[in-house]
Amino acid sequence: MAKKEFPDKDLLNKEIADLETGFTPEPAGFSEKLAAFGGKAFGVIKFILGICLLPFVYSASFAFLNEFGVIKKPLADYFWTGVISQIMIYLFIWEPAVVYKKGHKLLEVVFNFFKPLVRVAPYLLPIYTIVVFLLYEALSFAIASAWLLEYTLFLLGFSLSLHLVFSAKTIRGRKGDFLKGNYIFGFSFVYILNVGLLALFLSLIFTKFSFVNFCNNSLQSAKGIFEAVFRQLFAV
Repeated sequence: MAKKEFPDKDLLNKEIADLETGFTPEPAGFSEKLAAFGGKAFGVIKFILGICLLPFVYSASFAFLNEFGVIKKPLADYFWTGVISQIMIYLFIWEPAVVYKKGHKLLEVVFNFFKPLVRVAPYLLPIYTIVVFLLYEALSFAIASAWLLEYTLFLLGFSLSLHLVFSAKTIRGRKGDFLKGNYIFGFSFVYILNVGLLALFLSLIFTKFSFVNFCNNSLQSAKGIFEAVFRQLFAV
């Protein structure tokens, strides 16, 4: 004769206790739905914040170009040649993704003492641009030559363009980016930080390039945009 199987006593007691207290079990998949809703809500918040950063993207670009005009055109052309060269190589010859990833690994080693920075620093900081600037500062004490400055400007443009292009590609390629909020907010923040860092470097290389003027002009320009939008929305 087959042995009768009885339900687990602990499980049975739990079900009886739930009935007595009126407890309703959590529906299957509720936590997943809640997490999905939270992710979309966070995506909306990042989208709104990203839109709010766009005036600063414009104002930082405008202020940088305005301040960059103090650099003599032959020298300035070396910087733009570096920017264009990197874009042309990326579009028509070779995507230097391996170079970008090597920079990631270098920053991971540098910020290994603080784990949260390991995750964000490779996207925020243009490591090759920083290295080029530090090398120029070190070599300029021993080498007083025009070619050093020319190569430095070329490499600054090349390295910064490399960082921005691959940062944009990496952030844009993330899955589950609701309304592209992560991309708009993330890349806008990276762009503003990188342009500000480049302005700081150039102010240390060229005495006529003022980092203070760059910051003031950026803030004033962004303030003007927000005031104009506010007046249009509320007819003030």
